[in-house]
Amino acid sequence: MPANRYTPGKIHSRIDLGSDGWLYFATHRGSTRATTAEKGFTGEWILRCHPKTGKSEIVAHAPLADQCMPTSRLDPEKLIFYAGTADGDYQVKTVKFLAYDVRRRRVLYSDDHGPYRYLIFARSTGRAYFHGDPADANQPSGESPRRLVRFDPDKPGKPTPIDARVGLRAATDETADGIVYTVDGDNLWAFDVKAEQATALGSLCVGKETYIASIDVDPATGRYLYFVAGAHGGSYKDGAPLVQYDVKLRRSKVVAFLHPTLHRRFGYTPLGTYGTAVSSNGDKVFVTWNGNRGTEPTERRVPFNTCSLTVVHVPESERRND
Repeated sequence: MPANRYTPGKIHSRIDLGSDGWLYFATHRGSTRATTAEKGFTGEWILRCHPKTGKSEIVAHAPLADQCMPTSRLDPEKLIFYAGTADGDYQVKTVKFLAYDVRRRRVLYSDDHGPYRYLIFARSTGRAYFHGDPADANQPSGESPRRLVRFDPDKPGKPTPIDARVGLRAATDETADGIVYTVDGDNLWAFDVKAEQATALGSLCVGKETYIASIDVDPATGRYLYFVAGAHGGSYKDGAPLVQYDVKLRRSKVVAFLHPTLHRRFGYTPLGTYGTAVSSNGDKVFVTWNGNRGTEPTERRVPFNTCSLTVVHVPESERRND
């Protein structure tokens, strides 16, 4: 782009792998004062990157005019990119919904009632679920739990409200039993994608921090969930614990405290994460951290300045399925 013209501030969406071998994601604004017509803002980009070659490509520019795309989820088989948007004018609070066919490079469906923070994708049915009921339009953004709506890409049209209510700041992949676990604050839900029924499972956090932006299920057993609370910078105050939640026993335990160990060994303070993953056999948990080097951790806010990746090896004794 020419100098002094709008370019994206960050990637805020998920980064999901499609069956075609490409990683798909979307851009988002930085400063809310940057997305103006005077600066050339007309909308954000859906991008893709091939992890084996490093090649990156533009999939679409401004599939919805004047919209940023902070929220996304990819259907890896049908290659449909689902997004929730934020208007370029930060005073406009409408969140739009976008279903974009990346294979055919066209909008499959869009409307004015999109997901504020996250979407559920049901791999077994190909359906997407999110908070997008027009009846909730006057409720505060992110209020939880809310009723889900269903979007079926085989019959694209206005999403249908269903009789299931969950909190939805983050969600797992679907298990072999057809369950997706969702979280909002210190509350957990199990959503059965075939019956379209939700069950509240209660509390799961172990410390004072409750902001969870990424949660994963052990794909080998479907029994253990993993997360780190304090996503936006408070994790270290609780010891940056990687927590394992046993859905069978409904019990949380800490697998590892990353703080102050990382600070003592490397001068690094792990502050929070928006990205976690579990290996296919459940023996490793990957955590990408926003963290800090050079500042002593205190009760005052410690600024982000360094990203890192940790791999936590989970002993077999801590993930039995008996």
